This record gives sequence, C-alpha cells and structure tokens, in this order.
Amino acid sequence: MHANVQLFYVTCPDSETAQKISRTLLQEGLIACANILPGMESLYWWEGKIDSAKEVILILKATDVQSSRIIARVESLHPYNTPCILSLPIEKGSEAYIRWLKGSLF
Repeated sequence: MHANVQLFYVTCPDSETAQKISRTLLQEGLIACANILPGMESLYWWEGKIDSAKEVILILKATDVQSSRIIARVESLHPYNTPCILSLPIEKGSEAYIRWLKGSLF
C-alpha cells in the first residue's frame, strides 16, 4: 500500500501532556516525529460562550496508513473531552526526509 505523509495538528493544555502523547506514539511506532510548540492562546466557542485557554501545539508526523489508530490513541491519552485533532495531507516535501519518516514507522 502506498503511504502518504500526513501532519496531525493537536492542541494540548500543557507541555507535559504533549510530551506524554508524543512519547507514547513514538514508542508504539505510530509516528516518526513530534514537534511541541509552546505559548499559544486559543479562543473558541464552548458551552454557548467564547472561552480562551493557554495551550501548546503538538504536530505529529506520520503516514495516512495509521491515521485512524493515531486519532484514536491521541483521544485515549488526551485529557480534553473534545480534543482538537486534525489531519493534514502533505503534497510535497524533501524526498530524503519523507524516506526517513516512512522508514521510522513500525
């Protein structure tokens, strides 16, 4: 099966949560790499009003072959009832990096 590279955009309440999710998915071979970006403020509708929170961005790099498992695993590890987990297809990139990424998955 031909695997296409995907990025998974996940918001987390803190770096510790992002680290836990990243390490678990790396150990399980579901992702090749994770980036944790601190210092984000989110504004959103929640329970009928505009709310805000300090969060971190978690970017997971993998292929679409495991998309469903990645999403389910993040949901099981995430403390939010409705976590933001979005999959973004990658159309182009460095061939060497894409080979490394695909070779890093179990």
